[in-house]
Amino acid sequence: MADPATLPTEREALDAYSTTVTSVAERVLPSVASLRVGRAGRGGAGSAVVITPDGYLVTSAHVVAQGGSASASFLDGTEYEVDVVGADPLSDLAVARARRAAIEPVRIGNADQLRVGQLVVAVGNPLGFSGSVTSGVVSGLGRSLATADGNGHRRFIEDVIQTDAALNPGNSGGALADWQARLIGVNTAVAGMGLGLAVPMNGTTQAILSALMRNGRVRRAYLGIAGGTRALPPAAAQKLGRKAGVEVQEVVTGSPAASAALRSGDIIVSVAEAAVAKAGDLQRLMVETQIGSKLALRVLRGDKMITLDVVPVELV
Repeated sequence: MADPATLPTEREALDAYSTTVTSVAERVLPSVASLRVGRAGRGGAGSAVVITPDGYLVTSAHVVAQGGSASASFLDGTEYEVDVVGADPLSDLAVARARRAAIEPVRIGNADQLRVGQLVVAVGNPLGFSGSVTSGVVSGLGRSLATADGNGHRRFIEDVIQTDAALNPGNSGGALADWQARLIGVNTAVAGMGLGLAVPMNGTTQAILSALMRNGRVRRAYLGIAGGTRALPPAAAQKLGRKAGVEVQEVVTGSPAASAALRSGDIIVSVAEAAVAKAGDLQRLMVETQIGSKLALRVLRGDKMITLDVVPVELV
């Protein structure tokens, strides 16, 4: 029998990876709720994360799509009725607020600082198992996620984070945290075996959440493309003084982008003279004031630089 004096302490028994994941879990779990919307299984279920001390929670728009009454229960056994304040299907973000609650919020990070290969921890309530924690790495950045709005219209969630942290039904709306226990993403979908996606927390999504808290909705301009970062050919990069643009991967039929004759394979390098290098740059420009305005797109098509005029419409 081993001498107790020679046995490793609990901290010594954990390797650095485990220590980090454990620390993140302990700090994030109290701020993550199991969210139930509607009655008797006729509504939605998922996760939500407390983001302000006065009870505002962020979750996924598709979790609260059915509307109705809602409740949030936490790992310590407390449960609160919540009101859905607003939802934005394009970003798959929604805001709810707990009634008569003073809950410890999670720390907010900035996903724009993420790097591929970085450790992330997912916290949520997959398959009804509350307070579940998984970990993995950032597998990719700047992805596009195609969704449907229930009326036959396709929409795209841009600039999402790809991770191999295990996600299952019920994780939607839960936290994706970095090694410092900061919320850097809201888990939104399970795209396939070993592939999870999360909406990044950055300046764009902070503005979306603020609009939802203030007005219950987000008015935004809509082009109708899915795209991702694409390195520019050396000659174009040297001429423009930048390395990348947004490659058009798909154009929605009947959209403003289709009317402007954008094509799959085009690389957008600027919108109204504002440079774009990734999907998030383009998304940030699609604000309320651009609705109905003619915008000049500079596009690299093959080896030629062309200008196309597009008039965004309001996303409905």
